[in-house]
Amino acid sequence: MLAVTINFNSIAQITDDQFYQLCRENPDVKFERNAQGEIIVMSPTGGETGNYNSEINADFVIWNRQSKLGVCFDSSTCFQLPSGANRSPDVSWIEKSRWEALSPEQKQKFPPIAPDFVLELMSPTDSLKDTQDKMEEYMNNQVKLGWLINRKTRRVEIYRQGQEKEVLECPTELSGEDILPGFVLNLKTLWQ
Repeated sequence: MLAVTINFNSIAQITDDQFYQLCRENPDVKFERNAQGEIIVMSPTGGETGNYNSEINADFVIWNRQSKLGVCFDSSTCFQLPSGANRSPDVSWIEKSRWEALSPEQKQKFPPIAPDFVLELMSPTDSLKDTQDKMEEYMNNQVKLGWLINRKTRRVEIYRQGQEKEVLECPTELSGEDILPGFVLNLKTLWQ
């Protein structure tokens, strides 16, 4: 997906409430905001990437309904990270007690919380460096586990809190480790 970054900082500092209102008044546009306050306009994904995102998200939802350990989110959910950035991972998950600690208003708007888990599935037009930077940003904002899946190269980068990233070449499955206990994502259909 192509992204355009716009810096309004020399003109105006956009507050959290103003950013939320900007997103609400432009529902057909996907916005993110980095820690420097720059607005990132994201283009929609193509059909193939959207389908894979949907299939992957369904696997998480099914696991979570059975485990009842937390709350799953799709790519339309924007989180306010501790750094002030507002990001929308393709798939994310928050442990139940952490989610329940938020107020109803916090849950309704852009939740001021870093997910425990994030997944980014690269689109053919995504920049690898930008997506890797985004993954590092997640880790720097208390995300515990992150997966960057690159279908083009058949590579998965695994990000863990406080550790160096691990790169896997064409893995057939990924384990949720102790963050997503019992979850296994089958990747065979992604590589076809």
